[in-house]
Amino acid sequence: MVHRRHVTVESSSPSDSNCDSDFSSASSRKTSPTSPVKNSAPSTEPLKCRKWRSDSSGNDNNNKTKSSKLPRSQKDHNEEPSDPEHTQNPGVIYFGEVQQVVITAHRGNAEEDQAIALLREALALHPVGHTDRSKSLDNLANPLFTRFHHRGNSEDLDQAIALHKEALALRPVGHTYRQEDLDQAIALHKEALALCPVGHTGRSRSLNSLANGLSTRFDHRGNAEDLDQAIALDREALALLPVGHPDRSRSLNSLANGLSTRFDHRGNAEDLDEAIALHREALALLPVGHPDRSLSLNNLANHSTRFDHRGNAEDLDEAIALDREALALCPVGHTDRSLSLNSLANGLSTRFDHRGNAEDLDQAVALDREALALRPVGHTYRSLSLSNLALDLSTRFDHRGNAEDLDQAIALHREALDLCPVGHTYRSNSLNNLAVQLSTRFDHRGNAEDLYESRENLRCALTLLTQHDPRRLMVHESLATVYLLFHRSGLDGPGEDTNSLNVAMHHFKAAANFVPGGLLFRLRASLRWVHHADEHRHDTEMDAYATSMQLMDGYMSATASVSSRHRAMKDFPSTLAVDAASCALRSDDVRRAVELLEQGRTIIWTQMTRLRTPLDNLQTHNDHAAALMKRFRDLSSLLDRPPASHPDGTQSVDVEAEDTRYRRLVEDWNGVVEEIRKIESFSRFLLPTMFADLQEAARDGPIIVLVASKSSCDAIIIPHKQSPTSIRLPTNLEKLQTLVVRLQRTSRLALPKALMELWEDVVRPVVDILGGFARRHSRIWWCPTSVFNFLPLHAAGEYRKDGQFRSRNGATSFAHLTGNSEDLDEAIALHREALDLCPVGHTDRSMSLNNLALDLSTRFDHRGNAEDLDQAIALDREALALRPVGHTDRSSSLINLANRLSTRFDHRGNAEDLNESRENLRCALTLLTQHDPRRLMVHGTLAAVYLSFHGSGLDGTGNPSEDTERLNVAMHHFKAAANFVPGGLLFRLRASLGWIRHAALHRHGTELEAYETSMQIMHAYMSATASVSSRHRAMKDFPSTLAVDAASCALRSGDVRRAVELLEQGRTIIWNQMTRLRTPLDNLQTHNDHAAAVMKRFRDLSSLLDRPPVSHADGTQSVDVEAEDTRYRRLVADWNGNVEEIRKIEGFSRFLLPPEFADLQEAARDGPIIMLIASKSSCDAIIIPYKQSPTSIQLPTNLEKLQTLVVKLQRTSRSALPKALMELWDDVVRPVVDILGGFARRHSRIWWCPTSVFNFLPLHAAGEYRKDGQFLSQLYISSYTPSLSALIKARRHDRSLSVSFAAIGQDSPPGVSFTLDCVEPELELVRSLLPPPPTVSFTKITSVDATRSRALRALQDNAWLHFSCYGTQNYEDPFNSAFLMRDQPLSLLDITQTDLSRHEFAFLSACDTAAGDPSTPDEVIHLAAGLQFAGVKSVVGTLWKVTDATVQRLVEEFYKNFCKDGKMNSKRAARALHQAVHSLASDKDMPLDQRIVFVHIGI
Repeated sequence: MVHRRHVTVESSSPSDSNCDSDFSSASSRKTSPTSPVKNSAPSTEPLKCRKWRSDSSGNDNNNKTKSSKLPRSQKDHNEEPSDPEHTQNPGVIYFGEVQQVVITAHRGNAEEDQAIALLREALALHPVGHTDRSKSLDNLANPLFTRFHHRGNSEDLDQAIALHKEALALRPVGHTYRQEDLDQAIALHKEALALCPVGHTGRSRSLNSLANGLSTRFDHRGNAEDLDQAIALDREALALLPVGHPDRSRSLNSLANGLSTRFDHRGNAEDLDEAIALHREALALLPVGHPDRSLSLNNLANHSTRFDHRGNAEDLDEAIALDREALALCPVGHTDRSLSLNSLANGLSTRFDHRGNAEDLDQAVALDREALALRPVGHTYRSLSLSNLALDLSTRFDHRGNAEDLDQAIALHREALDLCPVGHTYRSNSLNNLAVQLSTRFDHRGNAEDLYESRENLRCALTLLTQHDPRRLMVHESLATVYLLFHRSGLDGPGEDTNSLNVAMHHFKAAANFVPGGLLFRLRASLRWVHHADEHRHDTEMDAYATSMQLMDGYMSATASVSSRHRAMKDFPSTLAVDAASCALRSDDVRRAVELLEQGRTIIWTQMTRLRTPLDNLQTHNDHAAALMKRFRDLSSLLDRPPASHPDGTQSVDVEAEDTRYRRLVEDWNGVVEEIRKIESFSRFLLPTMFADLQEAARDGPIIVLVASKSSCDAIIIPHKQSPTSIRLPTNLEKLQTLVVRLQRTSRLALPKALMELWEDVVRPVVDILGGFARRHSRIWWCPTSVFNFLPLHAAGEYRKDGQFRSRNGATSFAHLTGNSEDLDEAIALHREALDLCPVGHTDRSMSLNNLALDLSTRFDHRGNAEDLDQAIALDREALALRPVGHTDRSSSLINLANRLSTRFDHRGNAEDLNESRENLRCALTLLTQHDPRRLMVHGTLAAVYLSFHGSGLDGTGNPSEDTERLNVAMHHFKAAANFVPGGLLFRLRASLGWIRHAALHRHGTELEAYETSMQIMHAYMSATASVSSRHRAMKDFPSTLAVDAASCALRSGDVRRAVELLEQGRTIIWNQMTRLRTPLDNLQTHNDHAAAVMKRFRDLSSLLDRPPVSHADGTQSVDVEAEDTRYRRLVADWNGNVEEIRKIEGFSRFLLPPEFADLQEAARDGPIIMLIASKSSCDAIIIPYKQSPTSIQLPTNLEKLQTLVVKLQRTSRSALPKALMELWDDVVRPVVDILGGFARRHSRIWWCPTSVFNFLPLHAAGEYRKDGQFLSQLYISSYTPSLSALIKARRHDRSLSVSFAAIGQDSPPGVSFTLDCVEPELELVRSLLPPPPTVSFTKITSVDATRSRALRALQDNAWLHFSCYGTQNYEDPFNSAFLMRDQPLSLLDITQTDLSRHEFAFLSACDTAAGDPSTPDEVIHLAAGLQFAGVKSVVGTLWKVTDATVQRLVEEFYKNFCKDGKMNSKRAARALHQAVHSLASDKDMPLDQRIVFVHIGI
């Protein structure tokens, strides 16, 4: 965002003699707002040089990488001179001004002509070259200026300006009199004020003049007392100018500007609010038509600062509205028009930064251009206008990718640099800004000259900045970034490459350690250093972490409130401390690891306790201590807001004085820190804690610090007065995260197993060593970090007979959380009362016993009170006794009692409970009829009970075969539950997933069968789910990796064909259901009545089986159990019969049966298919040739690496993209290519069928991006297919004889930020390249005609399609992904409901049309896949965003190859796209990411 300088209103009224000697400059003091800081997380930050970002008063802000702003020009001392000739030097003007005030006070105005005559005579005595000539020039100029105000004679004004200019030329920057004059002026102002006591008519003028001088001195020296005095004087002056006084508006502005300046330096919001209120009052005194209203509007508008401070969008909108009004008051030709143009452009640009509305940015660019036109060559502020326009063009390039904008921005920056020759104060700014843009262009085009020039400019900028200039920090960071680009791009040679990396780290270190840069900016620089040092495993990594820890501690110390510290913590990496500790452990420095952990964790608490005891109490301790505390916080705040860098060419800036002020500020800060360290218990204030001090914590027993980072998981044992020991734990971060989830979601039955895993992976390795530091049953302390914080370490153990437990080795504690359950308590009380009303012998007593037992069991689940569970079991026993053998509800009571007993076993481990639970369940199973739906639940519970026997070691003799048998019985019951048809599809599916989970966990022989069963039930369940959206929602309820895990299981057993079948069966289920039911099942309603009835009957029966009948209340005589069982038996028989009927229909012989490999292999008829599988266990490729056996390859990568690669490809800069694609080549594509030669000749076609994370990798673009390197595109022509079935289906359709081609374009749909100018030319280009009629019948639909309904009709009526429009991938609801039309989107759901079975080809010239949905990757839900599944044989789509320039060139090359012989064949699309991409490869101006964005899907 950009800030503006305050523009104040001059008093132009000559009527009041009290303001004669104010020269209007008294109300034109400047302020220097500092921009608020936006955080950039180092871990995700693109590799970009840093631009100088300055507000309109020049405040440098180095916090952004891409859209940072340059200084926006405003008037010197808040007012741009309407004429360059009118520029005054405030460092010179005050001496003459005071002299005139004194003369007026003593002699009156009658003698001013005589005074001027005498001063002319004095000037004549000081010819050119005389040492006092500059003083005489000013002495004469000032009374001439005063006489102009008295009499309005313009000759006096012209002479005064000429004299001031000559005086200014004689006093260059650094001239002694610039400072001496100011001090003398203030002294004289004070003398003048003494001559104007309270009640004197000239007092208000004198107050204002003295305030003006003090404010100016504050601007030059930064002494806060000067500013406070100036504000107090302005308040007194304002009080002397009541409502109605002609000078009140001027005085209001003076006070407002002083308060605004103080806000900028101290951040007190009350000052800002009061300043805005005063500016509002000043504006109200200048009605429409007043000549100064436009300047007053600008003053108020400039307080968009409050928007920056508080984020209230209304402030920004109001500022823009005021700027618009001000501009309207400055028509073409007005002297202040460039100022108003600049202010409005500034506000619009800021609003774009916050809201992203491209119209704001376009308007800002247009206004910048007009402002620049008003500042021709030679204008004082031309360089600023050049920079403003360059900046907004650069921002627009970042958002639209139009290379012309970037080229223009660079040209403008070059011109701005030419206006800042060697020796110019702000040449370093221009060098930096040009360097950043050149670096950006290198990222996009890879032109080495840009990067070399960027580096040289930054080196030069660094040499121009003084040693204490805060901007050096940013230049160091920018240089670090540029050297990293050299390292990554390979522009340097092998030896230089390593040196480039070292130099980059040197600059990061220099930025982090540069004290004048401020704590926050230094901290951010250090985090970037950490990020890149870690990425490259550079030897400065440990130094980077240590520096970051120290800066974080210092920054948090300067942050006042607890809540603000907590908010600040969220802006920085949460794993910083553990990553630092892991780095130290890799270097075998265990003590340093402990120090870094302590330094970087619990920062908020540490700051609170450290500042509270005794720092916060120092205010009552003694005045010196309180002053130290306040001084430290004030200085830290000032260092976090580096001083203003004033606009180019503003001669009033004393750079040397500014540098001196900063140097003193840094020295003061260091001195205060040293003073604080002299206070008791603060000797190491802002220094990291030493291990020797930390070890004192282990005085009463050893401390175990647990460290979990991405690189490793470790334990550090810290004993008292012994060396610490580190242990590498046999686990990793991903496993620990999974364990946390399991512990949070696991059933009580499975809890012991999870705690055993915790024991094996974390606690036991510690216990094995702990004996050397602590005796048994003594105390130990756990100090967990990261994910370890969520693990019950105290409860780990071997949950089996004679197993070890953590609690047996050391003392632990545990806290329980309870919720509010008054409703449950009341329900139990009512059930007890109801039971009292059903005494022994009452027919409803068993039901009442059951109800009370159920609620007591629920309360036990919530509170853990064992009495509730015991009571529930007792009540269940009594209820069971009332339901003897033969009772219809005895099986229900047996099940209830079995469940409670199993729960009690989980909590107490009593073997009798588990044995009784098993016997009750066995008995219940014998009592239930063969078709009772409850049998599914009993099978599932029995499976869980047998798993408990297996895991606990109970009911056995220690014989392994007996233990294995119990595991086999558990799997038998899971299988029985999954295959029990009366249980309903949904419950069977859930049972099958439980079977998979436990079979996989134990690597049981039924694992593959479990997967097969789940696949079959999943298909049946989805067939019974009616709508597309409900199917997608349902898919999210089940494991997204089911199909790939099943395939991995098959590959582990060596069954490649089965792996392919399971992949096809378990992926793209939604599409398969849609296409299978549409062709021909959905059409059966018009086929014949029998077929329609079969279809309806299947859906009805499936719905009934998914809702098993209710289990009625005990004793309800109306329930005929036998009749109910008979009804269910018939229902199941009907369902099976209905499925058999459907399988007799042509094309449905394998309805609800998985496809066989022999059928699937037909997809490889025109070239081999490579299926890619990524599961947790392994990553594999399967090559499927035509009529040959398939081959599997284990890839040299894993799921985590692939996920990281996806993120890198999504976030990487263009210069780093080749490296990521080389990694893709090495880990995935090359191992396939090495074998592919046996199945396909070179330059022939291949098809990729990716699964899981592979769906988001540009496989077709993989290669060795170096000289003479191999590329996949040089070897084969790649296409993609979402599934084998989709490819088979696309080949089955006969080719359409007629070619009806529809080109659909929409350049300006509602809600978008800018128009797609290329749409109309693109469609005309397509028309020109297609064969003419009658070969092709061409239809074009664009602009207002391109509505949703027209596009749908065109989609239905034409078999060949070209879309040119906005495309959106909806990640929340992917079926609402759409092409944006004029009225409504044409959604993916619309396309799926359209029969495109005879369609040949579609070219999708829009963004993200083949991007996909990460939440259900194996459903492949995107626009391109949707068109293919709907029937289109061949589709060209995009993986990510595409630019207009890319589209225009690729479309032309594609259609030239596609239609080169005047014929249309959809099979040519892949080869035509391949050739088009190759033709663009030599164009270095086209970025790599744009050359590889298009992909082909289909035949």
